[in-house]
Amino acid sequence: MNFLPRCWSYSETSESRGGESSSSNTNGGFGKDGLLWFHDIGKYGSGEFSMAIVQANQVLEDQSQIESGPFGTFVGVYDGHGGPDTARYVCDHLFQHFQASAEGNGVVTAETIQRAFLETERGFTSLVSENWNSRPQMATVGSCCLVGAIYQQTLFVANLGDSRVVLGKKVGNTGEIAAIQLSTEHNANIESIRWELKDLHPNDPQIVVLRHGVWRVKGIIQVSRSIGDVYLKHTKYCREPINGKFRVSEPINMPVLLATPSILTHPIHPNDSFLIFASDGLWEHLSNEKAVQIVQSHPRKGSAKRLVKAALHEAAKKREMRYSDLRNIGKKFFIAGIIFFTEHKEYGALVPRTWRNIGVAFPSCKPSCRLILNITFLFNSF
Repeated sequence: MNFLPRCWSYSETSESRGGESSSSNTNGGFGKDGLLWFHDIGKYGSGEFSMAIVQANQVLEDQSQIESGPFGTFVGVYDGHGGPDTARYVCDHLFQHFQASAEGNGVVTAETIQRAFLETERGFTSLVSENWNSRPQMATVGSCCLVGAIYQQTLFVANLGDSRVVLGKKVGNTGEIAAIQLSTEHNANIESIRWELKDLHPNDPQIVVLRHGVWRVKGIIQVSRSIGDVYLKHTKYCREPINGKFRVSEPINMPVLLATPSILTHPIHPNDSFLIFASDGLWEHLSNEKAVQIVQSHPRKGSAKRLVKAALHEAAKKREMRYSDLRNIGKKFFIAGIIFFTEHKEYGALVPRTWRNIGVAFPSCKPSCRLILNITFLFNSF
C-alpha cells in the first residue's frame, strides 16, 4: 500500500530481492549490511545521490521527501513522535502548500515557507477534530519538521523541533572544511529555549520540568515546536478520552507548543561544499565536526552508508554493546538526513519546468514499514 503518493514509495524492484544481503548495488540496485539498507550512488538531475537506512521500529513514524521543479529543490525530513499520523500528513501536504504559494507568488521567500507550515498545521488540526470521536489519540501525535528549499542560489532552512542543518564550508585555500550549523533547534534541554518558554508563559511555573535529568515542556515532551501535538495547543483536546499522561491539570489558555518555524536564509557561496540535513538521531551520536569530517574525507560513493554506520557504532559504544547487538535492544532508531554537495553554477541552467518527486524506498519487514527512509544523501548542482 502506498500511503504517501508524494513521499517515498515502495519499490517492487527492492521487494523482488527478498531482503537478501548484498555488498554491491551498482546500476540502481540496493544492498543490505546488517541493520542497513543502502543505495551507494545514483544520478539525480545534474548531480548524484547516495542513501542508506536503518531497519527501525515496526511502527513507521518518520518520513522524508525530495522534490525538484521550477522553484528549485525542496527537501523535507519529518521526525514523528507518538505515532505515524502527523509525519504522514506533513509529507502529503507541506510541499503541496509550498508549491501552491510559490507558484501563486512567482517566487520563493521565507513567507512562502512559513505560510506552508501554518497551512499544514491548520489542516492537521482539522483532521484531529474530524476524528476526535473515533481516534482521539491522534491529538497526542506530532512531528518535528526540517525543510530546505534551494532557489536561485539561495538556501532557505525552516525548522520545528530538534533536527539540524550543518554546512560544510571550505576555509580559504587551506583545504580544511568548517562545520557551520545553520538551523535553530527547539528542545527544552537548550537553556535559551527554556527561557523562551518562560518568557511566553510567565505565569506557569511548570512550563518546563526536569525529570530524570531531562528537561521537558510541561514534563511531557522535549521539543517546544512541532506540527500536531494539538493536546498542548488547544484545551478542548487536552481531556478525556486521551491518555492521562498527556493531560495537564490547568486550562491551556494559549498554545504551549508553537508551529511557527525558525527560518534562515543563506546565499550559496562557492566555498559551500555540502549541506547535511539530519534528524536528531544522527546528531545524538555525531558532532557537527565529526559528521562533516566523515563526509569530506571519503569518496561520495557509499557516503550515506558510511555516515549512518558511524552513528550506529557510536550508539553501540555508548550502550557498551556490540554493533551487531543493536537490533536486539527493541529501541527505535531513526536517522534521517539529506546531504547536498554543491557546485556553484549560474541559476537558469537545467531548471525543470515541472515538479518531480524523487522517491526511492527500501525493502522492509512489514508493509507498514515500507515507507521508512532513514538517511539520504543527495549530491546536486545548483
